[in-house]
Amino acid sequence: MKLIIGGDICPTPVTHEYFKAGDVQAVFGTVPTLFEGAARVIANLECALTTSDTPIRKCGPNLRADPVCAQTLKNAGITDVSLSNNHTFDFGRPGMRETMKTLTEAGIGFTGVGENETAARKPHYMEAEGKTIAVVAVCEHEYSYALPDRLGTWGFDPFDTMEDISIAAQKADCVIVLYHGGKEQCRFPSPRLRKACQAMVRAGADVVLCQHSHCIGCYENYRDGHILYGQGNFNFVEDSTHPHWQNGLAVELNIDDNNKCAITFHPVVVTKTGITLAEGDECARLLRELANRNTVLQNEKAWLDAWHQFCVSMAANYRRSVDGVFPDGQENAPKQVFPHYLDCEAHTDVWRELFPTWQKDKTCEQGTF
Repeated sequence: MKLIIGGDICPTPVTHEYFKAGDVQAVFGTVPTLFEGAARVIANLECALTTSDTPIRKCGPNLRADPVCAQTLKNAGITDVSLSNNHTFDFGRPGMRETMKTLTEAGIGFTGVGENETAARKPHYMEAEGKTIAVVAVCEHEYSYALPDRLGTWGFDPFDTMEDISIAAQKADCVIVLYHGGKEQCRFPSPRLRKACQAMVRAGADVVLCQHSHCIGCYENYRDGHILYGQGNFNFVEDSTHPHWQNGLAVELNIDDNNKCAITFHPVVVTKTGITLAEGDECARLLRELANRNTVLQNEKAWLDAWHQFCVSMAANYRRSVDGVFPDGQENAPKQVFPHYLDCEAHTDVWRELFPTWQKDKTCEQGTF
């Protein structure tokens, strides 16, 4: 059985009009040829599909697209989407409810959301070709996550998520985890993220795909489980020259009669109106660079050095976030950047790398201990 999984999708000012017009060729180029013969085509929808004009207060952009864009996704061949990400709730409860209603009317399955944090913890089970596939779609704690008394997304929990995966593995022939997290623009996982993904495989996941970083990261096969630390964008085309935004990976999974899962990566690249499959030298280059990073990941010192250097490059942003945290002595009203950095796991990973505790820094060895 063949499955295709794409990364982050968001109609942008570059592509929105083509999405609205239903121009599949302009938006997806040759990518739909990859969908041929697939039992399911899954992606992460990283925006609200809503006409609401009531953005929530947050750091960063509030993303939305016209609800009609759902039909273009359907016509392209996408069957299911994850809503567990940091932008689904950008227009609050009305925007999220309209998104869910729109997808239902378009005939697109969705997962990763619920009326509260308990209801959001529901794997998405799909029946195809005599097999049961489970998708566990979780995100880090960045704005959208559900609360005990609030609609929202399925937040990752280092304890509950392992239980959810284990339960899903008892019911399904294949368990796929879509993890929306990791530090944006970083090619390598933090030590915490790598441990978490490996733990998810031990809990029963066959495939773990990390999205959200907006760049192609690196891959490892761990205990026969596939972990991709950074899938990159799927169709999230910005008017930017940043090299990370120019490509991503579509993932092909082939599950055999014995439920063994093989993985293949298909690079996609941006066009003036959307994306298309990479070809020739460009395709070969992207796969070669991925293979090189995979090698670095297996060298612990090289991997940790790469992670550390990335964190150092971000240090100024994190130092600025603590300047004037409590303006005018307002101890109960901190600026939002600092608590946001504490809330989200990816940002906390950077904090811990930049500002090690005395134990990690081995300061105890400089005096009496």
